Amino acid sequence: MSTTSPTDAEPAIDGCQPADVTPVTLEAETLESTAPGLLRDFKRELTEQGLFPAELTVETCFDEDCSLATQDEIDRVRGYVRAGSFLGVGTVTVRVDDVADPEKVRPALAACAERAEREGLALELEGAITLES
Repeated sequence: MSTTSPTDAEPAIDGCQPADVTPVTLEAETLESTAPGLLRDFKRELTEQGLFPAELTVETCFDEDCSLATQDEIDRVRGYVRAGSFLGVGTVTVRVDDVADPEKVRPALAACAERAEREGLALELEGAITLES
């Protein structure tokens, strides 16, 4: 049971003013680190250039039928979800190239999607797997 009432975004949106920024999609591989200190500097540089990080894309592959390898890759994706939240992106897109065992990967990706939702982000999957079985 929640002790807070849901908010209506319409009044806040009505008070918005357009900003002269360019939305950009960031490729996860181009980030030097997901450490907050380095991300803070990176975000500052983007802001100074009039750029806004709207989306973060992550290339991933689950081609090993191994729970440990799956967990390592999911941990990497989760790190980018955290980085995306810190940078203020709205969407983290996960491009999945190959999946050895969808039944091992699907629950891990679903947990990442829940984490993204808690962080206020949308997690979108592209490629070799969906969250539906």
